[in-house]
This record gives sequence, structure tokens and C-alpha cells, in this order.
Amino acid sequence: MKLVKGAWKVLVAIKDGLVLVFMLLFFILLFTVLSSRPNPRAVHPGALVVALDGTLAEQPEEPDPLAGLNGGEAVKQTGVRDVVRALDAAIKDDDVKAVVLDLDRFGGGLPASVSEVANAVGRVRASGKKVLAYATAYTDSGYAIAANASEVWMHPLGGTLFMGPGGSRLYYKGLIDKLGVNVHVYKVGKYKSYVEPYVRSDMSPEAREANQALSGAVLNEWQAGIAKARPQAKVAEMLAQPDAIVTAAHGDLAAANKAAGLIDRTGDRLAFGKRVAELAGKKDDKAEGNFRAIKLKDYLAAHPASTAGDEIGVLTVAGDIVDGKAGPGTAGGDSVSQLLLEGLKKHKFKALVVRVDSPGGSVLASEQIRQAILQAKAQKLPVVISMAGLAASGGYWISTAGDFIYADRATITGSIGIFGMVPTFEKTLAKIGVTSDGVTTTPISGQPDVYGGTNAATDTIFQAVIDQGYRNFITRVAEARKMTLARVDEIGQGRVWIGVTAQQLGLVDKFGGIDDAVAEAARRAGLDPAKVHPVYLAKAPDAWKSFLNDVLGGGDDDGSDWTDEPGGDDAFAKLAGARQAIAAQAIGDVRRLASVQGAQARCLECGGLAPVVVRRSDLSLLELVLAKFGG
Repeated sequence: MKLVKGAWKVLVAIKDGLVLVFMLLFFILLFTVLSSRPNPRAVHPGALVVALDGTLAEQPEEPDPLAGLNGGEAVKQTGVRDVVRALDAAIKDDDVKAVVLDLDRFGGGLPASVSEVANAVGRVRASGKKVLAYATAYTDSGYAIAANASEVWMHPLGGTLFMGPGGSRLYYKGLIDKLGVNVHVYKVGKYKSYVEPYVRSDMSPEAREANQALSGAVLNEWQAGIAKARPQAKVAEMLAQPDAIVTAAHGDLAAANKAAGLIDRTGDRLAFGKRVAELAGKKDDKAEGNFRAIKLKDYLAAHPASTAGDEIGVLTVAGDIVDGKAGPGTAGGDSVSQLLLEGLKKHKFKALVVRVDSPGGSVLASEQIRQAILQAKAQKLPVVISMAGLAASGGYWISTAGDFIYADRATITGSIGIFGMVPTFEKTLAKIGVTSDGVTTTPISGQPDVYGGTNAATDTIFQAVIDQGYRNFITRVAEARKMTLARVDEIGQGRVWIGVTAQQLGLVDKFGGIDDAVAEAARRAGLDPAKVHPVYLAKAPDAWKSFLNDVLGGGDDDGSDWTDEPGGDDAFAKLAGARQAIAAQAIGDVRRLASVQGAQARCLECGGLAPVVVRRSDLSLLELVLAKFGG
């Protein structure tokens, strides 16, 4: 009996201990969540820190809170709209003594997105407020933003080399042939190069011509932006003769950059922090090199967007256009169209703005979204398209629903073309002694046969469907842009254009950002643009994911402990990291070949200008290849 009582006491003690442990963990988690949430009351006089960690995105993806637990890393993205709104609010805010741009871990962005942020930085500097930029080494995109700052700092052991757009692209035909895979391609558009990596071993003359023109135009816009913001910067020389300039500086990249007028001062994070403290004040309870910082998320919470006046709806179409449902950062046909239809029912919109930032995707989903936009027009609402960094292929298909199109000078658009791909594996199976056979009752029984290959009837039908899809595409463009079909076909054919050229061709109407589009929509609705406000249609964040991200995501790198935050990579590491990321993404393309379903309106060239976001699955494929063949 004593033994039973003793065991019972032990069990009770264990139970009480576990209860205490779980209560302690609960309160720790609660504290973590609450402390990581935006706090508008935490805004006090100091320097507004804009830490552009990861890439710029029109609509940031919802990060995977468990990525770090399975060996991956959560995709870090910063919303362009949030950064621009904070910078514009800081101009007249006396609490903001200076603005700090932390570009140490910046992964880049599309040319138009970078330009939008760079222009906002320029407005802050033009107001007389100090803007200080810091990075160990700048990327091309990072420097385009930093050039607009009052002071450009860089680590003395860092150094910057400009790459410019361009570089190698992987072609898989040799691998596909070795595997015995047949890739059946159905397409229209001699410049529609999305399928080329799967059916060629090199770039076609048409693709080379188009890519050269596009890359040259993007580089010209990049140089023009820097020349306007920082005339003393000898960018042309750094682009044309980087080896001669670095050699003349005896290999000291930072010294070469300074001599070329690219930067103002060199120093580590400690030295930079001391400089900011001179302007914004030193944090008394922190180590030397820290300063009074204002967190971006707290500042945005303290300065919410205006809700005064009439409502202008804003629908965002961002990322790959796919069939079905999808989360933020991917435009699911069902998800986006449903958001708009519910928004039209719930709100009393006076007009609609469609913000497009997409390289295209499924034709079916693109048309589904376009039809939803036409419902707004059926309600007599003016519809204005606002192109962000990308509005190509399916993105332009959707844009044909608008009454007026705004774009940035550096927007990538066009790519009016369509294709479909079907891989079959009859040769692959034959390599291992497997064959296929069967009976048919019609010319297309069992087609497309992934085991035995497609037949002539199937190929004819598929190509006819793609031809009709292209006719639908150019017809929509012709009607929307008031052109002849022949003219649209001439500037279509899958050719990709930069915004400057697209405006000359009549594919867009005017240069401007989202605010210009909202103002235009207001005017078309007979309203005063100063008396309206945008209402962004978006799905509410997943509460469970948000909770886990708050708990597991760790603190933000926001400058509150400047010297404790991780630094960036030097020029060599940045260049090497970019190449590894591209390799990982490219190897993942092979796997994605089999996932292409239905007619597609996608842009291959757009990927070469977008920041590379490596998925964990892609990196795993690269690691597998390296482990197999690396030694």
C-alpha cells in the first residue's frame, strides 16, 4: 500500500511539474508573439530603419514558419508598397531624424520595383532629410536604390562589381535526349522562347535578338536612374572596364568604388552606427555604434493608410498565374477572381485598379481573372491597369480588360504568345526494356500517350488549339488597344518589351505608379483624386501561420541593435551566391517540365530579370546532383 501511495505522489509531482512547464512555455510564447507584433506606440524620435532583407515583392508570399525546422530557410520578401508608403510618410515627420537603408542582405527586385523604391528614397533626400545607405557590397539593384541616398557607405573590405542584366541559361535537350524523353511542343510566336530550354541546346537567333534588345534597354534605364540620382558616379567605366579599374586600385575594390564616385565613405557597421547616432541620437542602454531606431513595421502601424473619401478597389495579380486556389505571391484563378467578385459585392467601389505583377501562366486562369474584371465593367466601373515590375504573357492577357494602362519605364511587358508542352517517355522506357501496346477505338484513344508517344491526330489537334488561343490573345489586344490584328501580330509573336518601348508601340498608355493609376480611376469616375482612397482586396493572413511565424521567425533585423545584426557578403560571395541560386532554380526547371498542364502564356525572359528565389526543393535537387557527380 505504501508503494502505491509513493508511486501516486510521484505521478502527481510529475503532473504538477509538467503543468508548470507548459504554463511557463505558454507565457514565453505569448510574450514572444506580443513583442514581435507591430507597436505604433513604440515610435519615438530617431532614424527610420528600412532593412530590405530578401527580395522586393509586389505581394509578399506568406512565409513557411516550419522552413527552418526541416533544413530550409523561409523566403524573405519586402512589400514595395509598404516601403514606399513609409518613406513618403517620413518626409514630413519630425520624429524621423534620418532614414537608414540597410542593404546588407538585399536580394534584389524587378527593375520597375527597384525604381519605385529608389524614387521614393530620392523624394526623402530632396526634402532635405538625410538618407544613409549601408552595405558590405551592393548588388546592381541595391546600388540603384543607394545612389539616391545622401550618404552611401560601404565596408572597407567589401566592394561592389556591377554585373548588368544577362548571363548563361541552362538548356536541357542533351539531358532530355539521354533520358529518352520526347518533349512535344505546340506554340505560336517566333519569339516565344519559354519552350527553348527543353527542345534546343542553345538560344535561337530570334531569342538572342529579343534578349539582347531587352537586356540593353534595362541596362540603359538602370544607368539613367543612377546618373540622375548621383551624377558623379562613373558607372559607365565600372561597367566597361572593371578589370582595369580594380587593377589600378591594386585589387582594393572599396578604394576603386570610392575613386569612381560610387560611394561616399567606407566603414564597418560600428562606424556607420556612430554616424547615424550623430543625427538620430545614441541609445544610452546599448553598446557603442547603436542609435535610436524606428522599426519599419512599428512606423507603418503608426501611420496607417488613409480611409477618407470614396473607395477605389485595387485587385493585385502577382506571381505565376495558376489554375485553382493559391496563396499570396501566386495568382490562383479561383482565388483572385473570387476576391474581386466578393469585393464588388461587399464594397461600393467607384472604380477599379488592377495591379499586375506577373510573368503569366495558365491561359485558362488568365481568362478567368479577366472575366471577373469584366464584371466590374458590367457595373459601369472604370477599370485602370497598373503594371508593376512584370505584366507579360498572361499578365498582359489580363491587362486587356482595362480602359487605361499605366506602367513604369522599366516594366517588362508584352510576350504576346502562347504554347503547350507534353513530355512522353516511350524512349525512356525502351532503354530499360519496357514497351507499350494496346487497342484504340478512335484516332485519339489514350492520347496524349505518355508511354507510347503522341500520334499525328493529337499533334494536329493540340497545335490547332494553341493557334486558336493565340488568335484569341491578339484579338483581345487589338480590341483593347484599338489596333488591327496584323499590327498586334507584328509586335506580338512572344516578343518581350520594356515599358519605354511598350508605350511607343501603344501597348501601354502612360508612365506612372499605383498612385497615378488610382488618381486616373478617380477622374474617370468623376471624382476628385484627393478625396478617394484605395481598398486593397486581399485574403486575410492565415492566423495559425502568423502565430508560428511570430514564435519561430525570430526578431526582425530592424536596426534597434545595429551592431548585433548580421552583416552582408562581400562582392565575391554575392556573385557566387547568385550563381548558385540560379543553378538550383535551373535544375528545378527539369522537374517542373512535367508539371506544365494546359495552354500557357508565360515569359521566359522575365525570369532573367527577376530576383532569384530558391525553393528548398530546388536546392535539394542541386545538392543531389552535386553529391552524385561532384566527386
